[in-house]
Parts: sequence; C-alpha cells; structure tokens
Amino acid sequence: MFLDLAEASVSEARAAGAVLIVNDRADVATMAGADGVHLGQEDLTPADARRVVGASSWVGLSTHTETQWTVALDAPISYLAIGPVFGTGTKATGYQAVGLETVQRVSAAAGARGLPVVAIGGITLERASSVIAAGATAVAVISDLLSDSPEARARAFMHALT
Repeated sequence: MFLDLAEASVSEARAAGAVLIVNDRADVATMAGADGVHLGQEDLTPADARRVVGASSWVGLSTHTETQWTVALDAPISYLAIGPVFGTGTKATGYQAVGLETVQRVSAAAGARGLPVVAIGGITLERASSVIAAGATAVAVISDLLSDSPEARARAFMHALT
C-alpha cells in the first residue's frame, strides 16, 4: 500500500516538475522511482541507504544534537536536516528545540562542505524568514501548511522566501 502511494505521488510530482523524497524507506524510494530518501537517526545509515538508492539520488539525514550533526557532516548525504528548531506538536522527537543559534552553527559547518541545511520543527510562515536568515538553505513545514487552503499557504511561503 505504501509503495502504491509512493508511486502515485512520484507520478504527480513528475507532472508538476517537483522533487519527491520518501521518508525513512530507501527501498520504497527506489522501487517507486522517487528522487531520494530522508532518514531519521533510527533508520538505515546514510551509507547503507546510499547503497540502496544509488549515487545520484538524494539522501537526507535528520539531526538533533551537536554530536549527530557533526557525525553527519562526514556521511554520504545530500543535505543535513536540523531540528526541531522551535517547539512542535507534529511529531514527538524526544529532543528539545535547538533554536536559531544552532541553525547558524550547523549552517556554517555544513556550508563549509557545500552541504545544504534543511531546518525543521515549528516552522511557520512568520518564522521561516528568520530561519533562512540564520543560514538554513530550506525549511520543512507540516502543520503550518494544514490550513483551509494548503495551496494558498504554500504560495505564501514561496512568496515570503523568494
């Protein structure tokens, strides 16, 4: 069922000219023809996921502590995610909010290696610009898009961040 959903989502993404990254499952990402996989700390290692998805696919990794993001800088990843930046009720991560100062530190270290940083956790339209100003390359948003009009909210994010 998840594979069917992933395949349908990949088809929709391709039609829209969008990139699709599958969460947690490198095998499903590969079978569905997705652009890559996003890993958590409890998932496959980036090296193992890279073996599954191949050299040209995206591999992202969530990090929550200095030890995690420092180790991630040497992993075969395409981008590093840091968070939660702010408190969030979307997903219980077991980690405290890292704040904008950590986003700055991670972005500086990752940027020195040419590695993009995606900030996640508690990102709202009102906070997104400050996260980008702190050095993040991109933001990942869930709750703030779930409004009466997700498309309009997504467009508002695009307008605010370009």
